[in-house]
Amino acid sequence: MTDRRLLLVNGPNLNLLGTREPAVYGSDTLEDAEELAMHAARARGFDIRAVQSNHEGVLIDAIHAARHDCAGIVINPGGLTHTSVVLRDALAGVALPVAEVHVSDVKARESFRHHSYVEDIAVVHVIGLGVAGYGVAIERLIDVIESDGGH
Repeated sequence: MTDRRLLLVNGPNLNLLGTREPAVYGSDTLEDAEELAMHAARARGFDIRAVQSNHEGVLIDAIHAARHDCAGIVINPGGLTHTSVVLRDALAGVALPVAEVHVSDVKARESFRHHSYVEDIAVVHVIGLGVAGYGVAIERLIDVIESDGGH
């Protein structure tokens, strides 16, 4: 059943997890985050399609494609969280439930990181739990999907 799939989106610079500012982001890699997400999803009978890109258009194309075969989207937009209206519009446009996840506590960092363009459309927010937050976001989003279809 194709609607038992989630799209996992990781934005710019998340390919550097594990080496980029380990004091802020920890030593876990993007591969670790994706494996954790896949394990959490499989435990609930869901599949994951993962995409990471440093290019906004690639992420938007993946979000648009998700409307055909995914039940929801888990996204760590990276720096696009604070700058991208078009990424927000893509998420709103596909009308799928969204979980926003951030490895660091963006609300405790620089003031420009306090605003999220995704925050008001996401039904789940997991902030500052490190890579473990991916598993939590998957579980919470599946709870939403299974309880009310994500609406």
